[in-house]
This record gives sequence, structure tokens and C-alpha cells, in this order.
Amino acid sequence: MSRTDREERRGERRLPRRQLALRYVLLLAVLALTVGPFLWQLSTSLKGPGEDLYRYPPSLVPHHPTLANYAGVARIVPVWDFALNSLKVATANVLTNCAGAAPAGYALARLRFAGRTAALGVFLMAMLVPVESIMIAQFLTMRDLRLNDTLLGVVLPGCIGAMNVLLMRNAFAGLPYEIEEAAFVDGANAWQRFVRIALPSVRGTLAVVAIFAFMGAWDDFLWPLIVLSDQSKFTLTIGLNFLHGTFADDQRLVAAGTVIAVLPLIVLFACLQRYFFRGVGEGAVKG
Repeated sequence: MSRTDREERRGERRLPRRQLALRYVLLLAVLALTVGPFLWQLSTSLKGPGEDLYRYPPSLVPHHPTLANYAGVARIVPVWDFALNSLKVATANVLTNCAGAAPAGYALARLRFAGRTAALGVFLMAMLVPVESIMIAQFLTMRDLRLNDTLLGVVLPGCIGAMNVLLMRNAFAGLPYEIEEAAFVDGANAWQRFVRIALPSVRGTLAVVAIFAFMGAWDDFLWPLIVLSDQSKFTLTIGLNFLHGTFADDQRLVAAGTVIAVLPLIVLFACLQRYFFRGVGEGAVKG
């Protein structure tokens, strides 16, 4: 390609200043809508008792930042016990989804067996069923199994998500068949091809499944509220609701509890973001 052609293509890709400015304005607006509430909660949690939270114009930067609000939440409400329960539930949800969705997705994408199309249809229809419509049946099942008011009862209904199975299925379907055919000629069985060849190639999608599973379990409120009654087994979302009801007049403590709940999600995404963005492309639905 000549220099003139490269300059012409560069000129075609260059946007007019008005369109470029409009894109930046839209990006800043989206950033303000998504990150703004968290920054406001973080600012409120760091403000001391002498600062007015309702002043106008509002101040985002605390004049006298303090961590006393976090200590107050931990002293009055067993927030760390709630966080530990949520961590147990979220970790179990990640392990079960990764361990279950990956083999199921590989079977739907690579293996030939009777009823494969019907099985794929079942997973697709499962995504169309509202969770709220089956919660009564789930609760009755947990009660019959004597798993109500246990953390295992919180984990079990969401241990393998239909969306995660389909994500893994699409990721495995995008792998070239030639690699597995070579392994098959060398005598590798289906399990060996899955563990040694296919699974390492879709680590990005596996990270996406892990993030979605962790976020879904960590943020879930309705199902733990239904199945749990012992306060010592409450997850963090239920504990924060109790915190808000108890300290509704002190928004600093409420904001501190909110930040405590959000920080693990930020840390998880920061650790797996490199695999997350690669996994979105691996698990994309092909037209």
C-alpha cells in the first residue's frame, strides 16, 4: 500500500470535530450516570459528622475525611459476618457455575448425541422464565430437602445458570475443529480434548462466567431474604437493608455499608478485566 493510499484511509477514518465532540459528551454523560452515584456514596462515607450532606451546591470532596463511619458500621452491625456469608455463597456459585457450565457448553458445542438440539432449546427456554415466577416452587423444594435457612439453600438454585452454559457453548463452538481432530487422531478421548485443548482456549469466557456468577450471587437480595431467617446466616445485601432501616437518619453509615458491599466487585473485575474483554469476543453470538 502506497503512502497516498494510507493517508486517504486515515482521512476517511478521521471524524469531523462536531461528531467527535458529540461522542465525548455522550461518553462523559454515561460516565457521570454510572460512576457518579458510587463516587457520591464514597464521598458521603468519608464525611465527618460536622459536614452538611445536604448543602447547596453539593460538595463531592470531604473537607475532613474520616474512616470513623466504617468503624461505626462494623461496631454496631455485624457487617463482616454478613460479608463472609456473601463471600461463601458467591465463591460457591462461581465454582459450581464454572465447573458445570464449561462441560455442558462443550457437550452442546462439540459432542454429537441424541437430543442435543432439544437440550439446547431447554437452556434457551430456561432463560425466558422469570426467576420470580418459580421462587415459591424453589422455596418448597428447599423446605422439603431441609435446606431452608442454610447457605447451601441459597447457593443451590443458581449453581448452574442457563446463560453461562450458552456463553460457554458459543465459545467452544468458535474454536477450530482441526486442533481437536489432531488430538483425536493421537488417541485423546473427549475428556482429554476438553481439559487439555478446549478449556485453555476459552479462559476469557470462563472469566466472564466467573464474574457474572459472583456478581449475581453477591448482589442477590430476594432469594436470600426468602430462604434465610437466622440473622447469623444473613448475606450482605440483607444486612445492608437492615442497616438502612436502623440508621436511616445517618446517611454516612448507610454510604459506608454500600461501599463495603461494592468494593469486592470492583476488586474482582479489576483482577479479571483482561480476561473479561477477551471473553466477550469469545462468547459472542454468531449470526
